[in-house]
Amino acid sequence: MLSRPILQRGEAFYTQTILKINVQPERIMDPLDKRLFSRAYKSSLSLPPALDPNFGDALRHVLDNPGSLVRPRLVFQMATAYGLDAARARELAVALEYFHTSSLLFDDLPCMDNALVRRGVPCTHLVFGEEGAILTALALINRAYALTWRSVAGCPQPQQARAMSFIEQCLGVEGLLNGQSLDLHYSAQPQTLETTERVARGKTVSLIRLTLVLPAMLGEASARELQQLERISLFWGLGYQIVDDLKDMLENSNLSGKTPARDTLLGHPNIAAVIGVRGAAQRLTRYIDLGDRVLRRLLMVRPELEFLGRLRGDLQQELARVKRNCAALAEEIRS
Repeated sequence: MLSRPILQRGEAFYTQTILKINVQPERIMDPLDKRLFSRAYKSSLSLPPALDPNFGDALRHVLDNPGSLVRPRLVFQMATAYGLDAARARELAVALEYFHTSSLLFDDLPCMDNALVRRGVPCTHLVFGEEGAILTALALINRAYALTWRSVAGCPQPQQARAMSFIEQCLGVEGLLNGQSLDLHYSAQPQTLETTERVARGKTVSLIRLTLVLPAMLGEASARELQQLERISLFWGLGYQIVDDLKDMLENSNLSGKTPARDTLLGHPNIAAVIGVRGAAQRLTRYIDLGDRVLRRLLMVRPELEFLGRLRGDLQQELARVKRNCAALAEEIRS
């Protein structure tokens, strides 16, 4: 586990690096300040006065409830660590979060997960209808591509082509869309760890790959670094999916911010349901350990990425919370 002194040195390195970039101070975002990213998330999609009121309200419902914003803060740090200026890094960070949010809007629809709560508030389709949720998701995707292109446009032509191809790979029929289809038809497949993790690779891992690999790709990272970031994306992506699956089984909506027990009710993939809560916790520990090994090697050549230790620490904290919840559940059963 990365120590606090190491994390502090990484944060200091980040500060020194960002100050060397030739941009105005007011354009530099503090990656630890959620409020700045919340404002960027809300303001990066303008709502014209002539917008249909129901459509506008649906968009505001989503933009006013951005969640933890861990992903865009991480994208921003990755992008600036690899040399992108703050403005381009911010646009890329918001764009990828818009892609992620749109996937949640689709995922929550009655024809998908039929969820009730997302980010602590009623799902968009419950308040504004399925059509409102779909149009809002499409608006976010449209804006995400515009912001992404503005961020990518400053790169040399080969990087532009590679980056846009990578985005298509992660979000298209090879990645997120295929993962969602596998999710929907999971009940017709053997309920095994292999089939369950195949869904997670398509959905969760694809989005983590965008978060970690794409900014490095735009910053001309070496082939070795990109390979290491791909491996970290796999280990942490599967790890976060296990966390999400455990939350689905062990927590109510007040704690998780989303509708609980949907996987069980709908027959959707859940690693904890397949191999048990204890087995899922052990597998999560394994993924954290594997990620640590790769991260240590990566930091030897790219020490400015030491802030990734915080994300790894989040996984460790989630594991500890899972263990506490398991103990509380066992005590409740005994009593």
